[in-house]
Amino acid sequence: MLLLIASLFTGNANAQEAEVIYKAKTEIDFEGVEVEGVLVKPDGALIKERESANFNPLIKLRTDFNIEMKQSVNEVK
Repeated sequence: MLLLIASLFTGNANAQEAEVIYKAKTEIDFEGVEVEGVLVKPDGALIKERESANFNPLIKLRTDFNIEMKQSVNEVK
């Protein structure tokens, strides 16, 4: 039995692999063929608007510069 198993493994090791050769270029000629068909597309369209992102502002915008304006008047005098 051991001899049978050993001969199976050595037989597979000596087997030659078949070399496959592919063509470098394949050409298909559709010139003599008439192709007919129907364009299939969805009946409707779904458009979903993205929600705008809300960010926590890191900079506080000032609405007035009254203090700086008063200081600049004092500097001009």
